[in-house]
Amino acid sequence: MSDVSNSSDTLFEFPCEFPLKVMGRKTDDFRSIVLGIVQKHAGPIAPGNIEERPSSSGGYLSITCTFTAQSKQQLDDLYRELTSHERVMVAL
Repeated sequence: MSDVSNSSDTLFEFPCEFPLKVMGRKTDDFRSIVLGIVQKHAGPIAPGNIEERPSSSGGYLSITCTFTAQSKQQLDDLYRELTSHERVMVAL
């Protein structure tokens, strides 16, 4: 039996492949900070599922991690921790 309350809370059906984009200033440790938080919530991320893009000025870095999201709660917890970190500017 499906949980109707979960289906009305989100447009996603879990588990699902989820691309998460995180942006911040390009520093020596930004990548490791982001990956540490993401892997704490999502488990190991294969190198082929991690994409980095520097800004045109080179001052900022966008990291996209694609992983199998298991629940809305998992994503909520992940976003909460990422957005509360001082180095993370945006998490989409």
